Amino acid sequence: DLYRKVFVFRKDPSDAYVVLRARLEQPLHNLTVCLRSYTDLSRPHSLFSYATKAQDNEILLFKPKPEEYRFYVGGKFVTFRVPEGRRDWEHVCASWESASGIAEFWLNGKPWPRKGLQRGYTVGATAAILLGQEQDSFGGGFDFYNSFSGELTDVYLWDTALSPDKMRAAFLSLRLPPALLAWKSLSYEVKGDVVVKPRLRE
Repeated sequence: DLYRKVFVFRKDPSDAYVVLRARLEQPLHNLTVCLRSYTDLSRPHSLFSYATKAQDNEILLFKPKPEEYRFYVGGKFVTFRVPEGRRDWEHVCASWESASGIAEFWLNGKPWPRKGLQRGYTVGATAAILLGQEQDSFGGGFDFYNSFSGELTDVYLWDTALSPDKMRAAFLSLRLPPALLAWKSLSYEVKGDVVVKPRLRE
């Protein structure tokens, strides 16, 4: 149980990462990924990387610069421009629905204008899911200058597009629906220089 704990990625740039194991029975037609990050990086970095053998950016949350997030599904992406962070924790949730092709992005409990992404697409179920690196091949192919350095916590993946109430609940760390990946019952393996520590503050 990682409740009130964080992964600290100590080095910059880094070759470290964390492998996450999810129980995916079938491909995804809807999804939401949420996480909280704390970093002083200004260079590009990957937050959440989900690769299949067919597509290395099957699901990717990527921050190319401090005032921008990119959300990829099936190798295509939409960009969400954000105020440059005040060097504080940032909570992000990104959701996607295949039927409507709608991508939602929430930052610190507030929604950004919705965008269109990969209508009719299906996300493959046989996946390598990593924190801290961006995969350019299945489970590997890292560019260390896209690595994450800092603290990550509250990582979740659902096979639904969460409702606005649940998006706000994720930001506030309230009770959440059962997830494919849940921070409080995370199956993970650390590769390299990543340390699990208590969160310094709420």
